[in-house]
Amino acid sequence: MSASVATTLDRRPGVRRRAPGRPDVEIVMPVHNERIALERSVRMLHGFLSVTFPFSWQITIVDNASTDETLLLARRLMYELAEVQAMHLPDRGRGRALRAAWSASRAEVVAYMDVDLSTDLAALLPLIAPLLSAHSDVAIGTRLHPAARVTRSAKRELISRGYNRLLRLALRARFSDAQCGFKALRTQTAHELLPLVADQGWFFDTELLVLAQRRGLRIHEVPVDWIEDRDSRVDIVSTALGDLRGVARLMLQRPPKDSPPLPSSSRPMFAP
Repeated sequence: MSASVATTLDRRPGVRRRAPGRPDVEIVMPVHNERIALERSVRMLHGFLSVTFPFSWQITIVDNASTDETLLLARRLMYELAEVQAMHLPDRGRGRALRAAWSASRAEVVAYMDVDLSTDLAALLPLIAPLLSAHSDVAIGTRLHPAARVTRSAKRELISRGYNRLLRLALRARFSDAQCGFKALRTQTAHELLPLVADQGWFFDTELLVLAQRRGLRIHEVPVDWIEDRDSRVDIVSTALGDLRGVARLMLQRPPKDSPPLPSSSRPMFAP
């Protein structure tokens, strides 16, 4: 990737300086057969960012092998809305989508959120700001902090808490919620971690966080308001089996010898 030439866009005090064509934040939305939810969610996110977000931004829709009109709709939104881009991949996998978009990103910070917008967008600025200020390397939304307000079935609550407890026991995880679809990283951090992540699907998030923790990176956690999407098409059984295989694989991996010891500063930091 060619280096961008730093150009001052505004010399007034307090105004961020960035290279032309390089947004502060790129938000990726992975989708597969989401023609019903896509337009409403993208327009809602675009409107929210346009009105309230103080940094420059870009939305990137990544279509994963959809067989409906999702890709056509994504391309139409790209032409209709400024700051929206669309990408198509011939294979499925949330991890594959994030890897492709984040690897190509020129933004300072890369993020992603699920297309159902289950997470209240009010948590976006607290998620992003510590990364842009370089106070954190990774930021995640958490539904398991006491300050989070979550509406979901007892079954999903039990599965989520059980899975994250397993991560603490098996992998000594210090982050509280591995699978909330609301995460961000400094792009430099993403580019360093992505070549090390093997999973292309749902376990991608967990593997990324475990590798970040093992390298002593600073993980920032933001309690979120979250409402379960009752129409979610995630296959809980197959996803759980894939997660268990991923956990077993990471248990067998030893942290690289050149990894720094995990400092106390890498314990999750919670936004107020």
